[in-house]
Amino acid sequence: MTPPADSEKLLRIGTRSSKLATTQTQLVADAISQHYPEWQIQLIPMQTQGDRQKGPLNDVGGKGLFTGELEARLLAGDLDIAVHSGKDLPAAQPDGLLIAAALPREDPRDALVTREGITDIKKLPANATVGTGSLRRSALLRRIRDDLNIVPIRGNVDTRVKKVLGDDSGKPEFDAVILALAGLKRLGLFNTESHAKNIHPLEPDDILPAAAQGILAVQISADNSNLIEQLQTINHAPSLMAMQTEQAVLRGLNATCHSCLAVYAYPESDCWSAQAMTAEGDGANMRFAHASVKSPNPLPDLPAKILQQLL
Repeated sequence: MTPPADSEKLLRIGTRSSKLATTQTQLVADAISQHYPEWQIQLIPMQTQGDRQKGPLNDVGGKGLFTGELEARLLAGDLDIAVHSGKDLPAAQPDGLLIAAALPREDPRDALVTREGITDIKKLPANATVGTGSLRRSALLRRIRDDLNIVPIRGNVDTRVKKVLGDDSGKPEFDAVILALAGLKRLGLFNTESHAKNIHPLEPDDILPAAAQGILAVQISADNSNLIEQLQTINHAPSLMAMQTEQAVLRGLNATCHSCLAVYAYPESDCWSAQAMTAEGDGANMRFAHASVKSPNPLPDLPAKILQQLL
């Protein structure tokens, strides 16, 4: 689909309907508006299969559940853009679609959400109950504390936080939950007071992030060449390269929704570095890799070095 002239352009942006997803999509819309103030931008919220699923996502298909409906609407021409959390994207793009841009990466770390007085994983009570639906987080948590009672949890960010801090309707259900720090920041929940009391970032050496965590990916039709070019004005090249590097590792490991792995790539002065972890679903046989390349572009050498250590 060829976009109309700038003076009459209506840009239809698809997003999941959750508060976090629409907040993140608005960041993309605002970035586009800064460069193309004459465009009309319409956000189109949608519920995906993953949003409707009540049980563990791994039982019914994993990551693609959060992207399938949006991608179908893109391919049908009903949307011009879909905005995704990078960590929700499968490692390979569907035929006919591509990631045209990424916003600057927010903090990629996970965060421990606890009640006041507990500042890190090691200070949790014996046999504490921790909520997370992530195989990666579960395995890395058990590596630090094998006594923890790790319980699957679903729901939006506010719901998960209330499971720890409680609300007017009930007492807390968990001693802690682990969430992506990027989402907490974008929702305005991570501030000086919350950081001191309840939200504690977890360093990658302890809890290695998921691939593309903290990155907002802008997906469009691969044949929309005009829009691909126009979106380069908002693209943050290092963030897009980091996502492509991390996804290359996922593809090399034949990752699925049942895979337990982590990968994090980042630029350092005149080089790129990456860390990765892979394990069985229960956390057994955990392996780590670390590699660097002296290059302004990490592809394809950095994923190859990581995979050489893991395969």
